[in-house]
Amino acid sequence: MATTPVIDGHNDLPWQLLRRFNNQLKLPEANLTLLEGTHTNIPKLRSGHVGGQFWSVYVPCDTQNKDAVKRTLEQIDVVHRMCELYPETFACVVDSDGIQEAFENNKVASLIGVEGGHSIDSSLGVLRTFYHLGVRYMTLTHSCNTPWADNWLVDTGDDPLVHHGLSPFGKTVLEEMNRLGMIVDLAHVSVDTMKMALNISKAPVIFSHSSAYSLCPHRRNVPDDVLRMVASTGSLVMVNFYNEYVTCENTATLFDVADHMDHVKNVAGAQSVGFGGDYDGVSWVPTGLEDVSKYPALVAELLARNWTEAEVRGALAENLIRVFRKVEEVKVTLQGTAPLETPIAIEELEGTCRTSYGYSSTSGASTAQLAPATLALVLLCSLFP
Repeated sequence: MATTPVIDGHNDLPWQLLRRFNNQLKLPEANLTLLEGTHTNIPKLRSGHVGGQFWSVYVPCDTQNKDAVKRTLEQIDVVHRMCELYPETFACVVDSDGIQEAFENNKVASLIGVEGGHSIDSSLGVLRTFYHLGVRYMTLTHSCNTPWADNWLVDTGDDPLVHHGLSPFGKTVLEEMNRLGMIVDLAHVSVDTMKMALNISKAPVIFSHSSAYSLCPHRRNVPDDVLRMVASTGSLVMVNFYNEYVTCENTATLFDVADHMDHVKNVAGAQSVGFGGDYDGVSWVPTGLEDVSKYPALVAELLARNWTEAEVRGALAENLIRVFRKVEEVKVTLQGTAPLETPIAIEELEGTCRTSYGYSSTSGASTAQLAPATLALVLLCSLFP
């Protein structure tokens, strides 16, 4: 790990900084060198040989159709300020070369992942803006449907089946992510969404923090037929440490997590395995993996299970870097492709008093041609601005 440190797919420290300190990073108690009560701080990152981290800029589903974009921008800002306040530890990077440079400089390559498509408010312009601000993956859903994609709760029956995966606009979002060079993340989505995305994406995808359904039949996990699609597309499953996704119970151990990594390796190949701890975003973590300092113990267990050093280095970092580079290569092949511009149909959006600027002029539809519910909303907003 001194030469191949771990790149973890998902850490919710920015959410803890919002929840505990309202993003005031200069408060003495928010000092990341001394921070207590979290899975993550700078000494723990050093002890764990963490060389790269996708920091989640998560905002909950109850921000959908409200202030999701604003809240996500604030969390993106937090990650940038982490890099500014602790330049000796964190290096904010936006590409695979940046990860390698951070490794060489003994810094934590800090990347940004948006956890949930609700964060873009169904806007391709917001998606592109997030990319320009450094976002390098987006999880297509969190634990709620968006107006264009189904989430994992559809498979439990707790949320309605709406899109059978991705709507036509959802396919456009994925296509624009390919064009931008933004990694598609399928943690939290329904099985139909997984399969559709794997079938249509021009670039490999990731599951930034998911485990194996065959070992724990939780709908957040990845079934074997999807794991085989992961293998055929050169994609990646970064195994989650959350107890409920590891054993489907409140308790788990490091050995249970290693079982999941073994399973993904056996079904999809060693090139399909990564680490996606979900630290600081979950209530319970396994015994032996109490915080981010414990990655070496899991590496030791994989070696004890006769993983080769090459396979372990792949899981630690090289598999993710390979996927990232392929995403970047696809971006290059699409450089001559214009940004996609067709907006989502206004009748597919929800929320009270949403403005409709541009729709009547660009679509050729007059106010009288809008769907009845949309027309009522427009009239209500005009009466009560």
